[in-house]
Amino acid sequence: ESENQLKFIPKVSIELLVEDEKVESLVEAVCAAARTGLIGDGKIFISAITEVIRVRTGERDDEAL
Repeated sequence: ESENQLKFIPKVSIELLVEDEKVESLVEAVCAAARTGLIGDGKIFISAITEVIRVRTGERDDEAL
């Protein structure tokens, strides 16, 4: 049996939308809670959302949230 076997770690995806001024504190909180120092602690991707539309009502942006 090979010593270099792959170990598959269960993955979870969490998507959050927050106001720009809250991004850094959210990143710090997630890192503090999730960091174990081991491979598989995860990654955080930060993207801008340019528009939000609630399909059911047609509301947009702040009203859709």
